[in-house]
Amino acid sequence: MWDMSLPREQGPRDGRPNVGVLDRAVAILDAVEAGARSFSDLVEATGYSRSTTHRLIRALEDHGFLAAVGSVGYVLGPRLLRLAATATRELPLRDLARSALELLVKRTGESAQLYLRSGDHRLCIDSVQSSNELRTIVDVGATLPLTAGSAGKVFLAWAPDAERLLESARPFTSATLSVDRLRRQITTIARRGWAESVGEREVGVASVSAPVFGEDGAVLAAVSVSGPIQRLGRAPGKRYSGAVAGAAREIERALRDG
Repeated sequence: MWDMSLPREQGPRDGRPNVGVLDRAVAILDAVEAGARSFSDLVEATGYSRSTTHRLIRALEDHGFLAAVGSVGYVLGPRLLRLAATATRELPLRDLARSALELLVKRTGESAQLYLRSGDHRLCIDSVQSSNELRTIVDVGATLPLTAGSAGKVFLAWAPDAERLLESARPFTSATLSVDRLRRQITTIARRGWAESVGEREVGVASVSAPVFGEDGAVLAAVSVSGPIQRLGRAPGKRYSGAVAGAAREIERALRDG
């Protein structure tokens, strides 16, 4: 339960002299999303006193909105991811993108997914499965890394906080790229407009992804196809990048047309 007796302070969000407890809590979450990790980082980012920051952090942890992760510091908590999964089921993006995903599956014969970035992860908001008996299955609501897998690398290639994310990169398989290779690769991804992965996040799985841009030019989502390496091969981008990028452009048109 929130401590409603916390002293009111002037917060950084809008300069109002009396900022409510909800605004202060959101300011903490905003600071973590922007890259603040340690307690001192959060005090500095929000401008709140150490005692108020401590009590807000404890309340957010108790409710699952923040989590403390070893030497990494504070990260967005699992409850936010669950709420995001529920909220995205209502997003127009999911409905508008559905036909493009279904067409992508028809064109490639492989499973297709649509992802949004959620904090330091990517969140699957829609998934259309291949009719092949051997296929990849990504559940709606699944949260996956940004530093492994083709869709993660798409978000990473356009992320303003890419260097911070790279610092937390870890191996998932023997094929996961080193930080140096990943840094070089995302430069190429941003230039050519698509990414591929061959067993980097999950053994035996290959994928190709492309960004979906909003009207402001920012990456709104990532669209992917994925399947077993034995079908997609060791260079899946050569085979599927055109279809995946085409699906991304179809989604963008659907968003513009409403």
